[in-house]
Amino acid sequence: QVQLQESGGGLVQPGGALRLACLASGSAFGSYTVAWFRQAPGKEREFVAALRSVGGTTVYADSVKGRFTISRDNAKNTLDLQMNSLNPDDTAVYYCAAGKPILSAIRTESLYYYWGQGTQVTVSS
Repeated sequence: QVQLQESGGGLVQPGGALRLACLASGSAFGSYTVAWFRQAPGKEREFVAALRSVGGTTVYADSVKGRFTISRDNAKNTLDLQMNSLNPDDTAVYYCAAGKPILSAIRTESLYYYWGQGTQVTVSS
């Protein structure tokens, strides 16, 4: 069982940066693939980035590639998302998640067992 709690959301101007954090409690956090998803108003939740437990492979959505960086510290049970060059399209509630999807299905929301409550990110001038 893993419990997840996000922090670090807020209001930022276009072109700005923000770092989200996700603190995990429970057992064997390091054995899970971790990911960030987001849900914008009126839209379905979408994949943002993932980091596998084995090999450290990272996968990003095309819309954030080159701007966002996912990282984890298993010793501290934390997962971070560094977001740079933010634009209004990045406005959403961001969720961290943990699961054990295979690499080919790493973007699949339903394969993640544990979810945080979400943190709001608003990009606006």
